[in-house]
Amino acid sequence: MKKILLLSIILICSTSLFAEKKAFELVKESAQKANADESAEYLQAELKKITVPSEKRAGYAFLGNLQEMLGLYDLAEKSFVLAAGISSGDAENMPERSNEQLVLDAVRCALSGGNYNRADSYLNSAVRSSKNPKIQSYVKLYSVWSSLCRAETKEDLEEPIAMLKAYSSVSSMKNVQPAILLTLWYITGDSSWSSDLKEKFPNSLECSIVKGDSHLLPSPFWYFVPKNGDAMPETGTIKDVPKTKENAAELTVTENKNGGKLQLGLFSSENNANSLVKELKSKGFDAYSEKQTKASGNIYYSVLVNAIDDSTADALRSSGYECYMVN
Repeated sequence: MKKILLLSIILICSTSLFAEKKAFELVKESAQKANADESAEYLQAELKKITVPSEKRAGYAFLGNLQEMLGLYDLAEKSFVLAAGISSGDAENMPERSNEQLVLDAVRCALSGGNYNRADSYLNSAVRSSKNPKIQSYVKLYSVWSSLCRAETKEDLEEPIAMLKAYSSVSSMKNVQPAILLTLWYITGDSSWSSDLKEKFPNSLECSIVKGDSHLLPSPFWYFVPKNGDAMPETGTIKDVPKTKENAAELTVTENKNGGKLQLGLFSSENNANSLVKELKSKGFDAYSEKQTKASGNIYYSVLVNAIDDSTADALRSSGYECYMVN
């Protein structure tokens, strides 16, 4: 009897000791890392140890979101595809997300990385026959975005623009109308679309972009699609923060009075990085690309501009390029 009791205690302790972590626990631990890159690398390594389908699925979905925010579109796409390929319900304490939504996340990242062929392959999967009206609206929007990715001349824009204009007044597309209006404004440079966006969706992220409060990430989709006109964002509605003792150190980081270098993008494709460098040089900026190898072994190409002083950053933003100072 004592042996059986002892064995039971050992089994209970062993189960407790080697119990798998849940997705939300990994997310909390990743948040303690020094920066977002380290958080993503930690999650990527730890998720390989999880075997519970719902936890693994939720973990990869969260990792995809984090990688997308970092501009690591190829990796984010793969994470969303891995999550979508797991047949399971949602994990406890993690955001609810259907497999159809995860497929669309993969489509968006493929487009952001300029990989329209892979985006089309996802769009032509079971998601295209979805019975969910919201899913269908995104399928239609992303299909037009894919067409824009393929465009090489202004003439190639005519059909996608016509489709977007038609969608802008269709009630079934209302949940993606901010994105439709933003795209029309960006591609055509017509301020009537930005006016509609500000009037109808004043609290949307898309509205903050046309106001100059937010910026489009430097992805191949937004930078390399040909345009019919220049869409110039406004100067922004966020007021300057007065310099105080409390924020003086933080403000100093953003000042660039003695020059330095400004980063505009991080690409997994050297060709995309070089294309942006070429575009920047054509506008008079001293741009170049630099190869970076992350701790994970992944190779990226950062696009940098040599700055003389604060005026360089101002000129970049006025030309529609978001940038930040790096060492």
